[in-house]
Amino acid sequence: MEKFSISANFVDLHHDMIYPAVVTVENGIIASVQKSDSEFSQFILPGFIDAHVHVESSMLIPSEFARLSVLHGTVATVSDPHEIANVLGLEGIRYMIENGKKVPFKFYFGASSCVPATDFETAGATVTAEDIRELFESNGLIYMSEMMNYPGVIYNDSVVMKKIEVAKSMNIPIDGHAPGLMGDDARKYFSQGISTDHECYMLEEAMEKLALGVKILIREGSAAKNYNALHTLIPEYYENIMFCSDDKHPDDLLLYHINGHVKRSVANGYDIFKVLKIACVNPVEHYRLNVGLLREGDPADFIVVNNLEDFEILQTYIDGVKVADKNKPLIESITEKTINNFNTQLKENKDFEITAKGDTVNAIEALDGELITNSIPGKVKIENGNAVSNVEGDILKITVVERYGGSKPSIGFIKNFGLKKGAIASCVAHDSHNIVCVGVTDEDIRRAVNAIIENKGGISVCTGDEVYTLPLPVAGIMSNEDGYSVAKKYSEIDKLAKSCGTKLLAPFMTLSFMALLVIPSLKLGDKGLFDVSKFQFTELFAESNQDIA
Repeated sequence: MEKFSISANFVDLHHDMIYPAVVTVENGIIASVQKSDSEFSQFILPGFIDAHVHVESSMLIPSEFARLSVLHGTVATVSDPHEIANVLGLEGIRYMIENGKKVPFKFYFGASSCVPATDFETAGATVTAEDIRELFESNGLIYMSEMMNYPGVIYNDSVVMKKIEVAKSMNIPIDGHAPGLMGDDARKYFSQGISTDHECYMLEEAMEKLALGVKILIREGSAAKNYNALHTLIPEYYENIMFCSDDKHPDDLLLYHINGHVKRSVANGYDIFKVLKIACVNPVEHYRLNVGLLREGDPADFIVVNNLEDFEILQTYIDGVKVADKNKPLIESITEKTINNFNTQLKENKDFEITAKGDTVNAIEALDGELITNSIPGKVKIENGNAVSNVEGDILKITVVERYGGSKPSIGFIKNFGLKKGAIASCVAHDSHNIVCVGVTDEDIRRAVNAIIENKGGISVCTGDEVYTLPLPVAGIMSNEDGYSVAKKYSEIDKLAKSCGTKLLAPFMTLSFMALLVIPSLKLGDKGLFDVSKFQFTELFAESNQDIA
């Protein structure tokens, strides 16, 4: 590997200094940092790290995710592969690991702790405690991914505790996932060695968890946006904070990544060194990542930016290899095989009918920019004895179609999707990745769902007249096409969804979390409507004397 030098204003995060310097790289390592008397316009600093992300949610395989993220100065990710694990188990996790190794990017995949996420839904695979140990020992994984089953921790579920003990016995970090958990339950959950949480959506909640010694990840993704609620933590608690996206849709990934957190934080007046320690240093130290921090002897993982306000990425380097140059990725696309697990038949309109037991239902209230939902009473219409969407009241039918064996679709109702016509459907549906669809009529729902079944995965829009699909043949949740092409197609189908009336910022991302049974408070799994606060199924039809939304 060639020897080269870069002259720039050096951002020294270990001494809180900025000074002109010449950085020399040899054989992929920082050979020297020499102060200079010259004046430079550009700045050199460590690369950014996404401290928690599901690569699969970009709808791109890891190699294509890398091509887009390096444009924004990202050099590494702490990536939980439990999306593909819920579809394909260990085969899926190893697919991600092996594909990620084919490009110059630092993917740190974790051992997925909750596959399936709960026993209340149908997934495609199971990952056991023995599987997790094998991933640590044979595949070299260095942390256990988010322990989503927080009730299992609190109530000492034997399967959950066995997984935690595997990680603890090997001194391996355990990621947390505890939305809204506070008080005695939070103390019990985090006492089991769980050290992070990316699910905080209230300042008070984050403060309480920080007091318990928990590292708080400030999340700003395509659907869940918690930066505004949590950014005031930065000045005092920066040593125990990291930045993450959790989920990024492909069109969003073209625009920004962790550099977005950094730019906003600096614009808010926060100390540049504190902000960059959050974005660059803290993940390396917490997870013990082999990512360089611009010290002599470190791997040459760094970025060159125009200034420390705009953070325009001029170049990104990983292990001394230039991987992005002036908004152009230098990582080549690779041809990758597809793997999948999809086994259900085309549906008929009658599969989405539900006999009315009154005109009042327990409806899911989707919240824009949040993964959490509310449970509210809603008024449906009744036609021929069946409950159907109330478009005027924005109470629309939602269905989850199991993809692994073809059981009868489950039916619910949802508010705030705002469709005036048609339907939108997705096989990117956390965490089991069954098909989830919201629509105006049963015919619209059938057409949108069948488009995904025909393609064995993807997202679709039925506009009432036409059906449009973005196929996702890898596990039914990712494309193996060029990232730019996928981003363009996703942007087009997103616009079509919005043309049907939805005002949601990211309707497909919001839709993808409506079947996630570990995020409060009301969700729909393939087996029925689920009350997350009680961790049990609940009735669809409500008492008719409730106040109606």
